Amino acid sequence: MKKVQYIFGALALITIPNWVQAQTQAKDTTLSRTVVVEQEYNPDIIDASKVNVLPKVMPPTVSKKTVEYDATLAPAGNIPATTMEAYTGAESQDKAKRGYARLGYGNYGNLDARANYLFILPNSDKLNLNFHMNGMDGKLDLPDSKDKWDARYYRTHAGMDYVHAFRKMDLNVTGNFGLSNFNFMPGSTNNKQKFLSGDVHFGIKSTSEELPLQFHAETNLMFYERQHDIQYQDAQEVMVRTKAGAMGTISEEQFVGVDLSMDNTFYKNNLFEDYTSVELNPYYLYQSEDWKIRLGAHVDFAFGFGKKFRVAPDVTAQYIFSDSYILYAQATGGRQANDFRRLEMVSPYGQSNTQLDATYEQLNAALGFKTSPVTGLWFNIYGGYQDLKNNLASAAIANYSGSYLQLLQGNMHNIYAGAEASYSYKDIISFTASGIYRDWKTAKTENNSGDQLLYYMPSFEANFKVDIRPISSVLINLGYQHITREKIGNERVDPVGNLYLGGSYEVFEGISIYVRANNLLNKDYQYYPGYPTEGINFMGGVSFRF
Repeated sequence: MKKVQYIFGALALITIPNWVQAQTQAKDTTLSRTVVVEQEYNPDIIDASKVNVLPKVMPPTVSKKTVEYDATLAPAGNIPATTMEAYTGAESQDKAKRGYARLGYGNYGNLDARANYLFILPNSDKLNLNFHMNGMDGKLDLPDSKDKWDARYYRTHAGMDYVHAFRKMDLNVTGNFGLSNFNFMPGSTNNKQKFLSGDVHFGIKSTSEELPLQFHAETNLMFYERQHDIQYQDAQEVMVRTKAGAMGTISEEQFVGVDLSMDNTFYKNNLFEDYTSVELNPYYLYQSEDWKIRLGAHVDFAFGFGKKFRVAPDVTAQYIFSDSYILYAQATGGRQANDFRRLEMVSPYGQSNTQLDATYEQLNAALGFKTSPVTGLWFNIYGGYQDLKNNLASAAIANYSGSYLQLLQGNMHNIYAGAEASYSYKDIISFTASGIYRDWKTAKTENNSGDQLLYYMPSFEANFKVDIRPISSVLINLGYQHITREKIGNERVDPVGNLYLGGSYEVFEGISIYVRANNLLNKDYQYYPGYPTEGINFMGGVSFRF
């Protein structure tokens, strides 16, 4: 017990002086502060002989310089005058090059020339100039013959597109010039042909959502000349195409609108009649997060030539569920004028000694399903029924007046089903694959049989394309196109089978070389009846971005 008392007594003797000092010490103030200095803890170092001794360092010598003082008068409160802020660079996206040009050449005289430049003008104006020329000049093997055809076909196009942005609408002015120069197969009355076209466009379009109505209006003056037709020489077509439309808002999800289109067409020769066609398209729109519905109709009138009155539906519906699953349906139709431009698109070698009425899609009804189960992957499956009035087709070669194709018209319909898939991963790989099957039916007419119309109609079409970029400067593309024609009796035209491979390599920034090879399987097929296409052909060139 005494031992414990001695311990507590020793502790008291140690703490009492510190407590007394704390009680007697004056309190700290702003101007005076008491600092207690205690003895620094400095233990002995064990094995001190093992501590490395650093060599003696001589202090650096500094030469004396005259001190310069800043004699500028500045209040002491301005030192430092400002605090330096952290520097952050302005974020900006890399601007795309405004200019592009390329030039390539290959066997069969294949030519590929293209140039484009976009000018950014003051007041947000834009002017785009473009030019391209492509074609071939080489000898092709004639079908079912040992003879060769010295084929030639060149297309040239030049155009300009100007846009001026006003505060609430855009003004658009464009102009285009086109020239197609080619020859027919041997044996035709005229062995050469030239199509000359040009058009001027003026249009305005609203861009502000503050306006009570969203509107657009345009007028187009279009000229086309076929200089060496076998049936008639220097046939000229002048068309004034006018379009306008307006849409108003009922609520945040509902809209009503109407579109108007009118063609005034004039011909130089006496074989064709001038005519005017008018199309009205009133519609109602409903758009929400899940539904997109359009209810409308196409009402068409014709004056001077053609079917006087036609009506077709304009109905589409789309339902979105689970974010990336879309179920859609449609019942659409409408008029498509068979003007000189469309005749060249259907068959540049085709001709007609009678005026052709417009093709009218009476009904195109379809049901489909779209989905994207993972990012970058899309599937689309669909099927439907199509009814066409006065559909345009190129028939067999008309031997009685030369080697050219006779353009015919007839009513036909088909049931179709198709699917397509696409996938892309960053900028490394992307592919698309699609296929559609059609079962065509047609009725015989007074001037032709249904077999003639269906002879080159596609019953199955498939396309596959893949782009691979193993490194940033290299792009490889591979694709295959397949077209199976409709079977007539026991006969079927040879299918189209074009396997192609291409690639490009960026040698320097903005400068690339490219190459492409077509028909690698060296198939004998025809896009137009009786007219052969090239065998294995290739093209190479250089492209520039500036």
